[in-house]
Amino acid sequence: MPDEPRHNDFLSLGPHGFHRVAYAEWGNPDGRHIVVCVHGLTRNSRDFDELAAALAARGCRVVCMDVVGRGDSDWLEHKEDYGFAQYLADAAALLARLTAPAPRVSLLRRLQGASEGQRIDWVGTSMGGLIGMMIAAKPNSPIRRLVLNDVGPLVPWPALARLKVASRGVGMRFASVGDVERHLREACAPFGPLSSDQWRRLAEHGSRRGTNGAYALACDPAVVNAHRRGGNAGVEFGSDYLFGIDLWPVWDALECPTLVTRGAESDLLLESTARQMRERGPQVKLVEFDGIGHAPWLKSEDQIGVVRDFILAAEPPRPRS
Repeated sequence: MPDEPRHNDFLSLGPHGFHRVAYAEWGNPDGRHIVVCVHGLTRNSRDFDELAAALAARGCRVVCMDVVGRGDSDWLEHKEDYGFAQYLADAAALLARLTAPAPRVSLLRRLQGASEGQRIDWVGTSMGGLIGMMIAAKPNSPIRRLVLNDVGPLVPWPALARLKVASRGVGMRFASVGDVERHLREACAPFGPLSSDQWRRLAEHGSRRGTNGAYALACDPAVVNAHRRGGNAGVEFGSDYLFGIDLWPVWDALECPTLVTRGAESDLLLESTARQMRERGPQVKLVEFDGIGHAPWLKSEDQIGVVRDFILAAEPPRPRS
């Protein structure tokens, strides 16, 4: 079982005021190789415990954000504010926080470069991958390498409809953590097999006990319909919107090396989309995991190893001027 992370939070600004964004942090707080991990639609930061521990053991500072409305982050009072516009603003605020010189770094260390030369990589599952894709495509983006876990620039409507059905547990009440675990085992079965201890940890970290003694998933039910309500101002969608969420213009703007991990049975990242991603956009490495749907947990050693090797790979030599 991985060690427990440090827990932090910060204030971010939305259309109707400030809200608190929480994140779990692993590794050296002064580390210059920062890996930001962001979860899927109704999940939370603790999905990355095993991956974060593995990367921290190799010298990375790993920061796993609870997207607003999930985990330990605040729920928004104005539900129409949920959407990619707010998620991008929160992600930008997090990156600013992580890259600011820390007060504990001495002047001598700063002069020696302790606060310089940071590397920032992004690992995003499903929705978290879309957020990362949009951040990385912005001019002067600090993202060096991008990992998209079972998501691409075209998300078909049938997959979104299935996700909505699969999210039916959001808002339900459970008598015990064991009931939460049984629900997650059914709802998250396509993600792949886990040990009993891992399922229990997911249930414990992904639920909250109310004042009435009942448990509920740590997710605002309003996030499930966020895309339909709006909250996506400033996001550039493509012309194939009738087929699903079309972010091909964003994909074509990417320049950073990108690893795409795909569940071989995924209905969200179609094989045809993955193939097209290799034909256009940035330099892509594609890895598929057999017997897995949407989306791989990134908890098993084979899946962790693929991401770890990509994140820690040496930079190619720069051409001489």
